[in-house]
Amino acid sequence: MHDLRDRTIRSVLALPDDPYILWLDQLGRARPDMIQEARNQLTIRVMKRHDLDLAIDWAAAEGWNPGLNDAGCFQAADPAGFLVGCVGDEPVASISVVRYSSAFGFLGFYIVRSDQRRRGFGYRLWQAGMAYLGDRTVGLDGVVAQQENYARSGFVLAHRNVRFGGTPQIEPRQDERLQAIGLDLLEAVLSYDRPFFAAPREAFLRCWLKPDARKAIAFVEDGTIKGYGVTRACRSGYKIGPLFADTEREADLLFQALASQAKGASVFLDLPEPNRAALQLAAKYGLSPVFETARMYRGERPDLPLSQTYGISTFELG
Repeated sequence: MHDLRDRTIRSVLALPDDPYILWLDQLGRARPDMIQEARNQLTIRVMKRHDLDLAIDWAAAEGWNPGLNDAGCFQAADPAGFLVGCVGDEPVASISVVRYSSAFGFLGFYIVRSDQRRRGFGYRLWQAGMAYLGDRTVGLDGVVAQQENYARSGFVLAHRNVRFGGTPQIEPRQDERLQAIGLDLLEAVLSYDRPFFAAPREAFLRCWLKPDARKAIAFVEDGTIKGYGVTRACRSGYKIGPLFADTEREADLLFQALASQAKGASVFLDLPEPNRAALQLAAKYGLSPVFETARMYRGERPDLPLSQTYGISTFELG
């Protein structure tokens, strides 16, 4: 399996025979004497688990507040879709380019270590990542300041996503319609999730919905799922995502059930700004804007039910 993955990545990125390695010079051209100093060379390879753990640490340092147990589920989505750029053996940049299907991918974790910026490494890693995604429609959640840069690469703004945070004091809900997601509900939840994302993502969700590291709750009425959500512990507090619901009623009850898991700690919710009901839900429970991202797409914009999206899954994977 690993040999097949290695051959696939080398083919897509035009890597040499040595597994995982792509040598690029800083300026994209040979020096006059054709000798490239090691400090100007970038090695791009597929991340191993410890590389992804490091990239998550970088994301935390940038203020993204990742979950404590995100790495395994992220890699489950596309084990080959996480790339790291190294100078020598030292990681200096990261990008995730998850191929959810033959038609859609999502880009995230685009980070260059602060002491290695303005050397062309980020651009080279970006090129490698976009080559891996090919002609797929690609989504990303980028900081607003980078919106013009993404636009130059063909990305078009769809809407803003806003992170809200606060410390709602909510007691656990006693409602038989709020059911923990186990094997008995798993297939129905996977089916319910499908319209909310631009491609199937069963590998990711089967991990994300496991109860060992997250709490996943569905709203079930008359045998029909009418919403579901997930909460997980993060570097700071708890984050709810996704939170999908048919109406404001189910969204509110699910939010209460999920937020109560924080037991007084901070709660964060990443919501699409066009959903006014989601904004009202955040305000109702005392959550305030923390920061925002620009949801952008290269290619055909997916038609997603934003009016029923009260919280996106993650900024990193969509």
